[in-house]
Amino acid sequence: MLDLEVVPERSLGNEQWEFALGMPFSQAISILQKHCRIIKNVQVLYSEQTPLSHDLILNLTQDGIKLLFDATNQRLKVIEVYDLSKVKLKYCGVHFNSQAIVPTIEQIDQSFGATHPGVYNAAEQLFHLNFRGLSFSFQLDSWNEAPKYEIPHGAMVKRMHIYTGNNLQETKAPAMPLACFMGNIFAECVDVLRDGAGPLGLKLRLLTAGSGLGVMADAKVRYLERSIFFGDSCQDVLGALGSPHKVFYKSEDKMKIHSPSPHKQVPSKCNDYFFNYFTLGVDILFDSTTHLVKKFVLHTNFPGHYNFNIYHRCDFKIPLVIKKEGADSQTEDCILTTYSKWDQIQELLGHPMEKPVVLHRSSSANNTNPFGSTFCFGLQRMIFEVMQNNHIASVTLYGAPRTTSQARPESSTSSH
Repeated sequence: MLDLEVVPERSLGNEQWEFALGMPFSQAISILQKHCRIIKNVQVLYSEQTPLSHDLILNLTQDGIKLLFDATNQRLKVIEVYDLSKVKLKYCGVHFNSQAIVPTIEQIDQSFGATHPGVYNAAEQLFHLNFRGLSFSFQLDSWNEAPKYEIPHGAMVKRMHIYTGNNLQETKAPAMPLACFMGNIFAECVDVLRDGAGPLGLKLRLLTAGSGLGVMADAKVRYLERSIFFGDSCQDVLGALGSPHKVFYKSEDKMKIHSPSPHKQVPSKCNDYFFNYFTLGVDILFDSTTHLVKKFVLHTNFPGHYNFNIYHRCDFKIPLVIKKEGADSQTEDCILTTYSKWDQIQELLGHPMEKPVVLHRSSSANNTNPFGSTFCFGLQRMIFEVMQNNHIASVTLYGAPRTTSQARPESSTSSH
């Protein structure tokens, strides 16, 4: 049985690990993977059709704990303990819930010192006792007529929530805690830079816990702005973004079949290669001969996609120039984002002339992909990889026009 320390408005954990509010989804997964012998039977719950309308949830079924992540920023918003019989809990090092200690109203009062009465919810038949960043829900016997102002003696805690602020219903995931940076850079937002013809590059607003010299306590979150362009060298990119998490060499060029005369192309002695920046949600493809940037891939990290949880979500904005037909032909500006749906994009950009390329992903060890295929459409030097729920899985941007018709994002990590 897990023995965990409760820190209101902050975390639930022990000396080895902690789930901290504001923690990215992928870091919670890393903890669960590292301790998979102790924490078993974990469910990932999400809405397949409307992934932005419901929290992304990790349910630790064996331990009676749910971790609720904000559907948009994918950071930890609420920690819920829904079965207190499956876990030991302590506050300031002293247990208030264990096999020997029953979590009654008297025990909670003794441990936390309630200073105001509970709030009764008739629909749930629960009393809620709220502290800043922490609330307890008490079960009432349905056959008793519930008092409206005072929690009855001996009432037991049914659920506990840890969150930010004073109101569980209105809480939001806080900014990422310093301890979660672990030497990485993260992107707050990524703007696609473009001219009338198409994309030119990326402007990234980056977050880093820049402590300089000194201890972690002195660290502060620093904001940096960096721009990278098609045609930039490896050195330019390394100078702007630092080392990638991984370099992936393409083993084959699946786009050759779309070129005018694939049989005439001389096999290349070396392969193009990607810099994978997982915490930015961005891949950058370099030409094997010139070592200059030729493509960017932006990942949305929606659950239900084959690559889910490899990348952090890239929160991008792509400005579009829409030409209006008619006598007074004019242009209209609008912006595509990570959360735009494919039907909205088609309304703005028009329908692609060609049929989509169907992308079947599967690992080499196992030829099945439980999430189904995605569809790739090329428009205005961009390839949109579209999921079956109409959300965008990735956007590939490429530089100056070429003669090949491209409608497929590259396989950009060795997991494919």
